[in-house]
Amino acid sequence: MEECISVFDMLKIGVGPSSSHTLGPWRAAERFLVALQEQNFGTISRIKVDLYGSLSLTGKGHATDLAVMLGLSGQDPEMIPIANIDKIIKSIRATQQLELGSHYPISFHIAEDIIFNKDFLPFHPNGLTFKAIYTNGTVFSETYYSIGGGFVVKEERTNAKEKIKIKCAFPFMIDNAVELLAYCKKENKTISEIVYENEKSMRTEKVIDHELMRIWNTMLECMYIGCHSEGVLPGGLNVRRRAFDMHQGLIGLANYTDSQSWLIEIRKTEVKFRQILKWVSCFALAVNEVNAALGRIVTAPTNGSAGVIPSVLMYYLVIENHQAGPEEIKKFLLVAGEIGSIFKKGSTISAAMGGCQAEIGVSSAMAAAALCELLGGSVEQVLMAAEIAMEHHLGLTCDPIGGLVQIPCIERNTMGALKAINAAELALSTDAKNAKVPLDKVISTMWETAKDMNNKYKETSEGGLAITVNMADC
Repeated sequence: MEECISVFDMLKIGVGPSSSHTLGPWRAAERFLVALQEQNFGTISRIKVDLYGSLSLTGKGHATDLAVMLGLSGQDPEMIPIANIDKIIKSIRATQQLELGSHYPISFHIAEDIIFNKDFLPFHPNGLTFKAIYTNGTVFSETYYSIGGGFVVKEERTNAKEKIKIKCAFPFMIDNAVELLAYCKKENKTISEIVYENEKSMRTEKVIDHELMRIWNTMLECMYIGCHSEGVLPGGLNVRRRAFDMHQGLIGLANYTDSQSWLIEIRKTEVKFRQILKWVSCFALAVNEVNAALGRIVTAPTNGSAGVIPSVLMYYLVIENHQAGPEEIKKFLLVAGEIGSIFKKGSTISAAMGGCQAEIGVSSAMAAAALCELLGGSVEQVLMAAEIAMEHHLGLTCDPIGGLVQIPCIERNTMGALKAINAAELALSTDAKNAKVPLDKVISTMWETAKDMNNKYKETSEGGLAITVNMADC
């Protein structure tokens, strides 16, 4: 069996603000709990966590310390009520105790037990080590790496290339765009149909359909919350939420009660060209403002780029096709997920490895391809749309001010969404025979660019806007 990545690996429900710095460490803490289950929780006196590299340099701005504590407390990022997050963290601070696995109280002093080490581990920039110290003095330790998009591995450097693969038996094994195109031609299927067949080898159709709609409903709810939330984002940059005011200016005094009726109401709105730009930007801002406030979002393929795909899908539902429903939504997510998996296999979706081209660039390519298929593009045009979107994100750095997923991250989602729509339209108006740059070539170019990029521009807040703009002046 070869490597295969499910759509549900690429589109995960979680909590903001970062898939690599928040969701990944959270999942790593959960895995450490599982490893401890063979031990006696009752004899553990202390847990210590060492954060390395990018997790250390921008960990506080990305809430890595909070994620670790929530994971050790046995909380699930998909299910935890968002309102409970602050309560749990405040309790740990006040009592200096952590409910390990939600059942076993242990002493936990945040300042002493979560250590921010600036040095990097050799395997990946995002490393963290958990140590359980027992009453008899013995120590149980494991090291994990958060490799982007919420993926977590703990393999050693020498054999990680083989072991980090997710094993399965897809009927259509796809590592690159050339193979995907060949399967589509041979089977006379669209990309979404090929991907659906692969998913059926792992789950029933009922489960696939339910989970895809659960992902979409999470995205829709996230946009709804973002468009109806005022105030200033946490973290110290004093970034005012903009989606609320933009939304109010676009929809006025419409009558609705929830996210589903909200969507219906938006579809009734007369939309002109300039308003289209505003609506798409509003949707993207809404998602990433929720993300920045530790809200529930869908990694697509990361938290920092979570606004691109939902805003482009909303564009299709609101502007292009008012009759569209679950079938179109599912096709969009299937195509987006597959394009994302090809990028992950051929390059990276981790900003700590490749800069923001690995986040906004990949999400824009995913959205462009998905939109192109729904608009009637051929398989070749769909792949071209993904290529065009990424081509114009090559070299994009990750330089968050204050280590927060706010400036320039939130606005970049609006740009990625608009580029995705433009890329889809360009592909649709182009004869695929005239394509000059294959998708696989731009993916390999992205990886070479990532390797050449200085570490200052890879989510460390040691270069770019992160140092030229003083946080105190914001």
